[in-house]
Amino acid sequence: MTSGHVLFIPGVLMVGMFVGFIFGTRAARNQFDLQARREAEREAARAARAAKKADKPAS
Repeated sequence: MTSGHVLFIPGVLMVGMFVGFIFGTRAARNQFDLQARREAEREAARAARAAKKADKPAS
């Protein structure tokens, strides 16, 4: 094993951890945004159903 490995291997590991952290953060943010958007759509659908039900005349 040459002395270059002493610097190269930890360097590659650090770069990989940095890239993984960036991609992981981005994926987590996208998942959170998607979940918030789905919840907003569900709430809008619930409100629309409630309004439709309230407007429906009782028979």
